[in-house]
Amino acid sequence: MSVLFSPLTLRSITFRNRIFVSPMCQYSSRNGLPTDWHLVHLGSRAVGGAGLVMVEATAVSPEGRISPDDSGIWSDAHADAFAPVAGFINEQGAVPAIQLAHAGRKGSCSLPWLGGGPLGVEACGWQPLAPSAAPFDKGHPVPRALSLPELDELEARFRSAAKRALVAGFQVIELHMAHGYLLHEFLSPLVNHREDDYGGNLENRLRFPLRVARAVREEWPAELPLFVRISATDWVEGGWDIDQSLHLARQLKEIGVDLIDCSSGFAVPNEPVPFGPGFQVPFAARVRTEAGIASGAVGLITEPAQAEQIVATGQADVVLLARQMLRDPYWPLHAAKALNVDVPWPNQYLRAK
Repeated sequence: MSVLFSPLTLRSITFRNRIFVSPMCQYSSRNGLPTDWHLVHLGSRAVGGAGLVMVEATAVSPEGRISPDDSGIWSDAHADAFAPVAGFINEQGAVPAIQLAHAGRKGSCSLPWLGGGPLGVEACGWQPLAPSAAPFDKGHPVPRALSLPELDELEARFRSAAKRALVAGFQVIELHMAHGYLLHEFLSPLVNHREDDYGGNLENRLRFPLRVARAVREEWPAELPLFVRISATDWVEGGWDIDQSLHLARQLKEIGVDLIDCSSGFAVPNEPVPFGPGFQVPFAARVRTEAGIASGAVGLITEPAQAEQIVATGQADVVLLARQMLRDPYWPLHAAKALNVDVPWPNQYLRAK
């Protein structure tokens, strides 16, 4: 029997299999609102058999976007616009999820296919916000360091976003604490140079991300799961690392987080990331074993046998696929065939099974 295609239950939600669609920015929103692109893009992955389909990094405030074309959920209009997307995902048997995020100092950038460089105010950009007034890279704007009242406001923004995610019909929230965006910026000593209670030693650097996690867990219904994506390491000596990630994971478990989605890197430019098949799986394995919390493995997972081996050997509870799902929205159906597992197909597609 396939472990990859066995169900997983977290709180009251049962996922039909262990294949999750990772959040992937589409840069196709209008004023933060999802468009028909999102309905078709995300809906097709649900039709394709995934157990969970997650909306891209969705900003809790306008200045929390990576680009002006990123999605957001800072108003009731955004929740209303996401409702058909979440509803369709659910109708196809997948669990609808959304990643709540703030881009921090990596915000206000152009589209990747236009170079991805920083945008000035004259080009519909804005001044980014960050823990400290240090730019991401040469040529990037100096972000404004967040004040203590602004931290209170941001916590409230995450709370409100969680409430709106529920109204929209999502059943899982993931908090984005990875890839050099705001919450990861607080965690990483390479980025966080504050001298108050939110910078310096590990406990101080954890303080604001944990505040956000507690706030969202309080607002999110007790019967619904909460995930957190982390960068398990910065890949730079003196930066955030796996031991600090394990400490964070243990504290997140105490708060009521249900799964740690284990990615890595991107706090600073030009890190020596050792890309390769399954290169981040060992992080998920350590989090699962040493922190005692469910984990997700992500990163260059492309083959059905590879995904099966990861979950069957207990290295992770789920696999999250990104680029492979862009290449093949029906990867789960094809993986089931490769693993000799008979799974239901949509009635409309049975003639092709």
